[in-house]
Amino acid sequence: MVQKIALGCTTEATRPDCIQALVVEFIATFLFVFTGVGSSMVVDKVGGDALVGLFFVAVAHALVVAVMVSTAHISGGHINPAVTLGLLVGGHITVFRSILYWIDQLVAAALASYLLYYLTGGQTTPVHTLATGVGYGQGVIWEIVLTFSLMFTVYGTMVDPKKGPLAGYGPTLVGFVVGANILAGGAFSAASMNPARSFGPALVTGIWTDHWVYWVGPLIGGALAGFIYENFFIHRSHVLLGQDQEN
Repeated sequence: MVQKIALGCTTEATRPDCIQALVVEFIATFLFVFTGVGSSMVVDKVGGDALVGLFFVAVAHALVVAVMVSTAHISGGHINPAVTLGLLVGGHITVFRSILYWIDQLVAAALASYLLYYLTGGQTTPVHTLATGVGYGQGVIWEIVLTFSLMFTVYGTMVDPKKGPLAGYGPTLVGFVVGANILAGGAFSAASMNPARSFGPALVTGIWTDHWVYWVGPLIGGALAGFIYENFFIHRSHVLLGQDQEN
């Protein structure tokens, strides 16, 4: 059964719980992008073997995702517009609050990237682009599959009410899948899985090459995973949060 998407209303922006969630989401996204982009800048600065560099970036992203998702439980720890969209499709967040989250995430990513640029003395910020030989279609599919994997893990370990023995390990497992996906796809599509993570460096450098790929792919992957998991694997006997406001 297809879940009804809750529209929400503008008054949500003035509710204390929403304001608190936005502040937490901003902080978590800022710190995630700061560490994620910072790790890529370290690899560029010190050089060395490409495989070691990829592993370093993957581990840094895995660790910071696990911690930020865990500590940002007030907002849900999305730190990713694609995750927000996946939860929106599943009926777990209203359309209006999703828009606020997206703005929050993009601004946080931009500020984190600008701060890194300043702190490193103007070091070039690595931008997500497709590897040589990887076409647009391939890049989009890479990002769809990788983000689907991420969103499917979010649902299976954190959203599904029947998590069973996985309860409590959700943030760590989400971090693991982010790190694994970077190891698998980082050398091909850059394995963004997160439009905000790609947006910050692109804004700072003014380099928008292939940038649309990191919106189209992750958003499709996140929405598809949210729709499939919510409608085929979760069986609910109650109305989802926010939907009662629309009836």
